[in-house]
Amino acid sequence: MHIEPGMIAPAKLAFAAVTASAVYLGYLPQLFRRPALLLRTALAAIFFSMFMQAFHMQVGPSELHFIGAIPIYLSFGFLPTLFGFALGLLLQGALFEPQDLVHLAVNSLSLAVPLMAMHYSFGRKLQSVNVTTLLKLDAMYYSGVTLMVGFWLAVSNPATSFLAWAQFASSYLSLVLLEPVFSLGILWLIRRFSHRKLVALCLYEGTLSASSIASSSDV
Repeated sequence: MHIEPGMIAPAKLAFAAVTASAVYLGYLPQLFRRPALLLRTALAAIFFSMFMQAFHMQVGPSELHFIGAIPIYLSFGFLPTLFGFALGLLLQGALFEPQDLVHLAVNSLSLAVPLMAMHYSFGRKLQSVNVTTLLKLDAMYYSGVTLMVGFWLAVSNPATSFLAWAQFASSYLSLVLLEPVFSLGILWLIRRFSHRKLVALCLYEGTLSASSIASSSDV
């Protein structure tokens, strides 16, 4: 989901920076209203950075990363995930890929916009979590990521061909199929240890409360 440096003109980078700033500044008061969210945001950023570094490869005009978006979202909640993505990208750029910092706003929006769309259309209505639910969340989210990457590539200089984008988009099918298995393992661990106070403090109290980590077939 990274857009390589040099592909987007400075004026479009400025537009992305203004848009990303508006998004994050709009949510910032909600984040600081609850101190527990700050801890979850830090954890989301750390896990996201670890996942990205654990697996990434060049695919066509962009990169395929293991993002771990859905297990992070279900574990820590919407706001910590939203800010954790931006902080994780900043951390990755500062420590490993400084050339990516120029596209920090672009890459943050590529992750944040699909997250917001998924959360407000489906995620916050969840009553239980099972394989069907996880597949739906993954499909919704990663479809959004690939569409956002397609948007940035369409306005790049020069514009990237549709076939090159399709090669990249198809690579994310592996995440849609494999990440739910990882998510189930995370949910099992959380259900097993959620009674411990420190674990409960670190976790989102809604979707992943002990009563809502369900094994039922309801979506």
